[in-house]
Amino acid sequence: MAAKENENGVKGFQFRKHVERTRWESFYTAIYNPSTKEFLGRTGKSWGQLLLFYSIFYIILAALFAICMQGLLATLDDREPKWKLERSLIGTNPGLGFRPISNKTEEGSLIWYNHKNDTSKHKWVQLIDEFLTPYMQEQNGKNFEICDFNKPANASKVCVVNLKDFLDCSRSKFYGYNSTSPCIFLKLNKIFGWEPKYFTNSTSEMREYSTEFADAVDAEPGSYIWISCQGEKPVDRENVVGFNYFPKQGFASYYFPYTNTQNYLSPLVAVQIVNPTPNLIVSIECRAWAKNIIYQGGDLQREGSVHFEILLD
Repeated sequence: MAAKENENGVKGFQFRKHVERTRWESFYTAIYNPSTKEFLGRTGKSWGQLLLFYSIFYIILAALFAICMQGLLATLDDREPKWKLERSLIGTNPGLGFRPISNKTEEGSLIWYNHKNDTSKHKWVQLIDEFLTPYMQEQNGKNFEICDFNKPANASKVCVVNLKDFLDCSRSKFYGYNSTSPCIFLKLNKIFGWEPKYFTNSTSEMREYSTEFADAVDAEPGSYIWISCQGEKPVDRENVVGFNYFPKQGFASYYFPYTNTQNYLSPLVAVQIVNPTPNLIVSIECRAWAKNIIYQGGDLQREGSVHFEILLD
């Protein structure tokens, strides 16, 4: 464009005068420009090309994701974990848990009740009812069968857990919470494929732990993961009369190994704490015994055992 010299000798260039628009006209033109037929700065053809590109891009991305996911799922089994026992994060040492546990976090592992107060005892009865709900379902038919040491369940069946065997710790007795001898229920964590190595006779460690417990192991035929409970410290042992175990003092061998068979129910041991001293917190430790269950007490690194407290008003 040729420069034009003004009367002062200053050269300038000619430009098109800026079109003056109102704010609304400027906003409208930014959305749609009728002179160039552009919408948001792009023509219809440009928008079509952009839409086509991203459609193809995301279709390819989704296809790659589906292929990778299918490859991952092909390596997994619906019934059996890929990593088991020593190769798994769970490991080979099952934890021991107990019920009932209060829903109030601040109460921790304390079982505090008054057997003469309906509200107090029904709280714990209801918690146990909720825990035992799967066991209260009909266990006849399906793939359930009654097992014993001579007749373990086959690969496609599971053993019945009969709640009637809990006697003084049964629902009809309010799990002991209508008396001064309440019950708790013990359960081992499930580890796929784990097989216990049983003590068929008492050991020196058992006899050192409790002569009564060692005698019970020697007197009971069959293979069990044995369970023993006692006051955690000498002062606690002085404030509880004893313990009763139902149906037996251990988990029977025919419930193991766990292989994720449909309807499988973990075996339970009900422990009745006999007449703990009222108005005093009594700390209890229960321990599982098998050759391949590692035991460690303490509050931080507890293994193969469980701790709880009883406070009877």
